[in-house]
Amino acid sequence: MSESSISLTRFSEAHIAGVTALYNDPAVTRQVLQMPFQSTEVWRKRLGVDDERQVKLVALHQDQVIGHLGLEQYSRIRRAHCGSLGMCVAVAWQSKGVGSMLLSAALEVADNWMNLRRVELTVYADNEAAIGLYRKFGFETEGLMRDYAVRDGGWVDTLAMARLR
Repeated sequence: MSESSISLTRFSEAHIAGVTALYNDPAVTRQVLQMPFQSTEVWRKRLGVDDERQVKLVALHQDQVIGHLGLEQYSRIRRAHCGSLGMCVAVAWQSKGVGSMLLSAALEVADNWMNLRRVELTVYADNEAAIGLYRKFGFETEGLMRDYAVRDGGWVDTLAMARLR
C-alpha cells in the first residue's frame, strides 16, 4: 500500500466507530493512555467538542480509519503559545508513513495557523518507533517521568518531548 492511497481529513461524526475500533485494538491501547474497551459514546463525547483551538485529524485508507491525531492549543493566556499532541496509528500501518503524514499536517497548522512556538507530547520510553518519528520532526527529550502510568500490570516510564520553533 502506498501513501497515495491514504488521505487525511478532519475528524467528523462519521469517523467515531473507526476511531473507537482503532483505540480498542490491544496493541494500540498499550501505547496510549486510553483505557481498553471504550464505547463509541466515550469517543463521541471526547472528540465531539468543536473548538478552534483543537485540530483533530484522521488518516483513512479506503474509508477505514488507520490513524488519529489530536493537537490542542492551551487556553491559559500565558501558555497560549503552546500546544500538546497525541496520536496513534493502526498496527498494520505503522512504519509506512502514516504517522509522518499526520504529524506533518498537524505541525503545518501549529506553525502557520495557530502560531504555536512550542508543541509538546508524552511517549512511553520504550516506544522506540514513535520516539524516532518525533525526533525526525524536531522533538527533543526534555525529561523522563518514572512510573508515569500502569500498563500490562506494571509501571512504565514516559518521556516528555517538545519541539520549539
